[in-house]
Amino acid sequence: MTHEPGTEEPEPDLTKHDPYAALRGRGFVLFMAGNFVSVLGFKMQTVAIGYEIYQRTNDPLALGLIGLVQIVPVLLLAIFAGHIADRFDRRRVIMISLPFTAVASLAMAYASRRGDDVWVLYVLVLIISIARAFQQPAKSALLPQIVDRVHFPTAVTWNTGAFQLAFVLGPALGGFVIALFAGSAGSFWEVSELAKSAALTTTEAIRGTAVVYVLHACAATAFFVFLALIKPRPIVRETQPLTFHSLMAGVRFVLSQKIMLAAISLDMFAVLLGGATALLPVYASKDYLNVGAVGLGWMEAAPAVGAVTMALVIAHRRPFNRAGAAMLLSVAGFGVATVLFGISRSYPFSLVMLVLTGALDNISVVIRHTMVQVLTPDSMRGRVSAINGMFIGASNELGAFESGLAAWLVSPTFSIVSGGLGTILVVAVLAALSPGLRRFGRLTDNVKQDA
Repeated sequence: MTHEPGTEEPEPDLTKHDPYAALRGRGFVLFMAGNFVSVLGFKMQTVAIGYEIYQRTNDPLALGLIGLVQIVPVLLLAIFAGHIADRFDRRRVIMISLPFTAVASLAMAYASRRGDDVWVLYVLVLIISIARAFQQPAKSALLPQIVDRVHFPTAVTWNTGAFQLAFVLGPALGGFVIALFAGSAGSFWEVSELAKSAALTTTEAIRGTAVVYVLHACAATAFFVFLALIKPRPIVRETQPLTFHSLMAGVRFVLSQKIMLAAISLDMFAVLLGGATALLPVYASKDYLNVGAVGLGWMEAAPAVGAVTMALVIAHRRPFNRAGAAMLLSVAGFGVATVLFGISRSYPFSLVMLVLTGALDNISVVIRHTMVQVLTPDSMRGRVSAINGMFIGASNELGAFESGLAAWLVSPTFSIVSGGLGTILVVAVLAALSPGLRRFGRLTDNVKQDA
């Protein structure tokens, strides 16, 4: 990373830790606020599009197609989008993609009110997903240009906490808006859950979902405005032409960095094997915890509550002196909490375990995201961030499929418990194979800078 004369970053003072230093940076606050609003709108729209399509089709497979439409652009475009983020102004890359999101959301509201065919909604979801595929690596790679390296781990913690908070509030607000504008605001949780989709007529549902789509367009516009007010530090950019060799540079770099590869693999397999969230509707049923829609809502929110709480704890403590060991232990703890949730038949205990999975997962996410950025030269951060996001995003979708398949073949309890045990086994294997990850120390001491 290059800096203008007289703007060199000060050496970190390891004797002090100011948890609010990153929040005093105007650029970071604008970025975090804009990203929060954008993710909030996206999660609101996720609930609305699923709700409307299920109302229209009454077909669970139609819901599965939404996930497919959302993940395919990420897998196909991630490496190309990462190259774009390294070759061009990352802030402008995000800003160019946001109008596509806003216009597609407005078109979705229009198509919804007109009662157009469902395939129109899928096409518009695809456009939004393509725009998000370009946003993700650019957003991750832009953050180090906004925050000084000494405050970067804390900034990642605050930004991750805001992201998780949007994941908690977004679905609930989406359901509330649908209920409010459909004239059924009293059915808050029922409207939030697809299991209660019969509570509204199709006409009432569309009246509410169209408003959510408009709000998502407003959220994308707000992020655009926030980004326009940010002035990132200049960096040395990728100058190679777009070739297969330049596209694969990020893959080669990740494969050459054994510690980074181990960290990404650890988080990927933890998500792939240890995800209990896909089976929460089963555990909320009368066959297990018998807590109904309201109880399911709390179960869905519990991991994010744990993540937000842990983000506040991490922000107020000094950076991890042994970040690698902390990551390994947190993922192992995530596996243990998953196993205990799987065998639990007590609702309060199950909620505690879900909160714990979110808290421990947040430790891993903060360390991994910070590690990926500080170990990567700035000129390659877009491509490396794209690979990181592609692996984790794919494991989310495949993890849900793996959990459902194991539950169908054997039982839901077997699916969750075996997944948790598999996560613990992965930790043991990677700890043995990657001594560098075990010994990895303070994140801010390992930063990579461009010459």
